[in-house]
Amino acid sequence: MGTKGWVIFATVAVAVLGGLIYMSGKDKIDVSEFNKDAIITANEKNGNIGDNFLGPKNGKVVLIEYGDFQCPGCGTAHPRIKALTDRYSDSLVFIFRNLPLTSIHPNALTAAATAEAAGLQGKYWEMHNKIYESQKEWSSASIGDRGAIFRSYAASLNLDLDKFDVDVASDAVKQKISFDQAIFKATKLKQSTPTFVLNGELVPDATWGDDKAFDSFIREKLTAAGVTLPEETADQE
Repeated sequence: MGTKGWVIFATVAVAVLGGLIYMSGKDKIDVSEFNKDAIITANEKNGNIGDNFLGPKNGKVVLIEYGDFQCPGCGTAHPRIKALTDRYSDSLVFIFRNLPLTSIHPNALTAAATAEAAGLQGKYWEMHNKIYESQKEWSSASIGDRGAIFRSYAASLNLDLDKFDVDVASDAVKQKISFDQAIFKATKLKQSTPTFVLNGELVPDATWGDDKAFDSFIREKLTAAGVTLPEETADQE
């Protein structure tokens, strides 16, 4: 790798690290006007970056994950969530909001910024999945190495790397992450990751940690909302 490339990585790493200081002001964001249990669109307070979501925009059942990309529990939950969102793609809304626990996961903030920067080029979920599925590769990386790793993911997704370098360290992305954290604080739930909320109801750990229990919980909510359910498959029975 050339000198220019390393300079870019170092610059991005320092800028994102500086975001920790910036994010100390997240509690000052007034989010009282927003419905925390529904899709929040782009606005001035979230850096004009709306919620990243899957499923029907006007869906009646909304599952929200407050997650940390470096959290092992979130990594374990990822394939389970992916299976559920695929299974109920026509009826279940899934929103991912950033809750990086930077005191114990030093690379979580950079990972969140990487996903949001990819989202600005229309590749949020591709990057989201890549980061989780490669968690062991980058979770213990140094500041310098993590920048190179995440940038390689951006390259693999054919992103405009110059734009990615700017966006990953931008005030807009920092604001989006801070906004997500402020929304979580407004839930008054205990800070832990992953935290799942289904139609405003906290999903117990014992439920989201069990494939059949989680699936059943979602089906109950969909049924209550009058949604016609897809037929159960053998692995659900």
